[in-house]
Amino acid sequence: MAQTKKKRTRKKRGTQAGSIDNKRRSRPRTRAEARNQARAGGNRNRMVKGDHPPTWRGAAIRGLVASAVFVVALMLIFSRPLGGSVAIGALMLVFYIPAGYYMDLFLWRRRERQRIRSRLKG
Repeated sequence: MAQTKKKRTRKKRGTQAGSIDNKRRSRPRTRAEARNQARAGGNRNRMVKGDHPPTWRGAAIRGLVASAVFVVALMLIFSRPLGGSVAIGALMLVFYIPAGYYMDLFLWRRRERQRIRSRLKG
């Protein structure tokens, strides 16, 4: 009697020349390979949050959000008029943008120095 179930076939991984490209596969084939991949932390190309240097654009967005919250707080909590609150918010914005940028720059440089020291030690 003929077999009713079709046998499951494996995905063809080779190229036309017959070689198998190991770099492109994401799932490990062996248990040891899976262990090594887990120890390595998966994708090494991903950037950690603090790896990129600060930008003025990021500082400006953060400053805008902070000053908007400040204006709303002045109007709701302290019952200030809209015009005065916006004027104080604009003044705070002029302060928040450079202060935020230079604070981020200081912290980023400190992390970079620590990262370089850890690479030299280990």
